[in-house]
Amino acid sequence: MNPAPTSDPAAGPVQARVVVDELVRLGVTDAVLCPGSRNAPLAFALHAADAAGRLRLHVRIDERTGGFLALGLALGSGRPVPVVTTSGTAVANLHPAVLEASHSGVPVLALTADRPPELVGTGASQTIEQQGIFGGAVRRAGTLAVARLAPGEPGRWRAAVDRIVAAATGALGEPPGPVHLNIPFAEPLVPDPAAEVPPGRPDGAPWTVVPPARRTAPPLPLDPSAPTLVIAGGGAGVDPALLGGAPIVAEPSSPLWPHALRSGPWLLGAPGGPPRPRQVLVVGRPTLHRSVARLLAASDLQVYVAADPQGTPWTDVAGTVRAVGDVPALAPPRAWVQRWREADEVASAALDRALPEGPRGLSLARELVGALPDGSRLVLGSSNPVRDVALAAVPRTGLSVLSNRGVAGIDGTVSTAVGAALTHPGPTVALLGDLTLLHDTTGLLIGPDEPRPALSIVVLNDSGGGIFGLLEQGAPAHSASFERVFGTPHRADLAAVATGLGAAHVLVTAPSELVEAVLPAGPGLRIVEVRADRATLRAGHAALADEVATALAALPART
Repeated sequence: MNPAPTSDPAAGPVQARVVVDELVRLGVTDAVLCPGSRNAPLAFALHAADAAGRLRLHVRIDERTGGFLALGLALGSGRPVPVVTTSGTAVANLHPAVLEASHSGVPVLALTADRPPELVGTGASQTIEQQGIFGGAVRRAGTLAVARLAPGEPGRWRAAVDRIVAAATGALGEPPGPVHLNIPFAEPLVPDPAAEVPPGRPDGAPWTVVPPARRTAPPLPLDPSAPTLVIAGGGAGVDPALLGGAPIVAEPSSPLWPHALRSGPWLLGAPGGPPRPRQVLVVGRPTLHRSVARLLAASDLQVYVAADPQGTPWTDVAGTVRAVGDVPALAPPRAWVQRWREADEVASAALDRALPEGPRGLSLARELVGALPDGSRLVLGSSNPVRDVALAAVPRTGLSVLSNRGVAGIDGTVSTAVGAALTHPGPTVALLGDLTLLHDTTGLLIGPDEPRPALSIVVLNDSGGGIFGLLEQGAPAHSASFERVFGTPHRADLAAVATGLGAAHVLVTAPSELVEAVLPAGPGLRIVEVRADRATLRAGHAALADEVATALAALPART
């Protein structure tokens, strides 16, 4: 029989201190806290750990912003990051960040305070059914029992934390991703200074040491000597040396982007373009380009996927993938590879000639990527900015490129960029659209006692949703309804938004001003605004495609 619990009223705050101690032992270095009453035990415990130098605490008043800040911290550091909320709708506000973390494999730990279970369903304030609130978006969900000070209980708390973090980091066999630990706290919620905290293991290790999962896959049954095109999206990469010089069409967040064709998205399906491959190797998760989607849906190609060592499910939107496995050494025909290289050179030269008169977003992307010093981190918004970099920038080494492409929403991108900057020792720059900035303005709201990032947010302000002008609804036939329901123009003064929330603001009116504005002499949080006109965006993209096609048509035909 278990001993009866003591009557010590400090059980909840003691439990919170044990949970935080175990998180530190598991390698947690940053934690995000959103203020509340029911999560007061965790707030006190996190503040004490921060004061002791055991972790770095980030306090945010908005739970949605806090969730995406945790996402950015985890994405930038590769470590699990907890975000702590009070009960009720505070928990629901984490859902967008949890979904993005789930689809991008980022270890975000949602630690949510709760009322004791006997209060659920009674009409108690700020009380909802929190267990299971994130559904299948989390790798694991659990609820601790209301704390009691009895022998063996602290070990159970630590073991539960170890298990939830193991699930977040992929050690339990599933891919890394978000988890949810719900912690009901009974009153009182403030710590008793005289209460003793049960110690963990004396060697500083976690209570339960969990080894990382090991995943292997058989080699892909492809033909290494066949004409092979590599399509690379965000996520896992492969050793470029294995690819034998095969042409690569890569998205900017792919590890293979520095080795990719500069004009790859323009070449796919272009009249007079390079010869079609016989087989395609997909690495990571490509999501950006319709030309890539059409290629992968073609019935005359053999499509193979490189297995993700973390176990992330493979991408196969069109249902054409023949096998998933490890990539063998490729040796595509040299003449075939050379034709792709020649086409890329010709198309790239055409782009460079035409970009100065083309859409401002494309030329801005080329200028920005080329200007950043080695060691920089670049965070790209999920609307036009990531596509602009893919279509116009010259792939290069020396950059760490991040983008929320799990669900590819624009929400929380400012907060993600702040988190990414706080975990990077070099310059961090974000390239966003105006709607993406306005969607997460609370990401700029950082209290005076909080760690502040060195971050420049370059905002292409075309007063609305420019990307929709490039889609079907942007065609002239829909002009009567387009501007109000898709273009969504606004009258926001970005300078006032920035300065009102504590960020500097710079308006760039000429390309020569960009570098100084983005990379000033000192650190800080700043908005670098570049204005553009959406009205010419659709025609500008079409004109660039025509320029590329004209240049490719001049290539000599080869058999």
